[in-house]
Amino acid sequence: MADSSLLRGRLRGEGRRRDTSKRSLFSSLKPRVEERFRFLGGFLRRPTSVGALGPSSRALAEAMVDGSGLSACETVVELGPGTGAFTGKILESIGKRTTFFALEVDPIFASGLQTRFPSLTVYNDSAEHMREYLLRHQKKRVDYIVSGLPWASLPLSVQDNVLKAVLETLSPDGVFTTFGYLHARWMPNALRFRARLQGLFRLVETSEIVWKNFPPAFVYRCKQ
Repeated sequence: MADSSLLRGRLRGEGRRRDTSKRSLFSSLKPRVEERFRFLGGFLRRPTSVGALGPSSRALAEAMVDGSGLSACETVVELGPGTGAFTGKILESIGKRTTFFALEVDPIFASGLQTRFPSLTVYNDSAEHMREYLLRHQKKRVDYIVSGLPWASLPLSVQDNVLKAVLETLSPDGVFTTFGYLHARWMPNALRFRARLQGLFRLVETSEIVWKNFPPAFVYRCKQ
């Protein structure tokens, strides 16, 4: 009896060790896989507010903050962070005294962001209400605004309200960055949006194509 009990114990122990090894493997894959599943779930829940089937790449995140000098910024805001493809890069780049928060309309994304980035201040609300949250932080102006919003999918009224909020809060020497997809660059909605940016901002620069993103994308850098 003792021998059989010992054998069963050893087998159970080996089973636990095998399970642990599997958990370790899945844990190493989890951040990327989970992000993609969260993003797909967000698209299925709110296709007009997500606008893509997968999260943006690290390469696009780097292009969004390229030359931004975030470490010297007093206030930075991210609009529509989704699963946090740009958020991590922003957190790496801001200074110790920088006020940074994000506005995410999808409650599941907002909750996931808070779990993924415990130090992040994220509000589950529309980017249209940015001024309200700036006031909570006793701020009136933003030095750098990073937008992951799917402009082509948003109703024109929402676009108007968000762009109005950006113009009202962006500091005189501030920068507003957003992006578009290469395959849609010459579509009517994309052309209209670019024309709106050029009509609202003194300077609209377009980055080189980020080929390491799927689909390939480019960044708009706008200054008042």
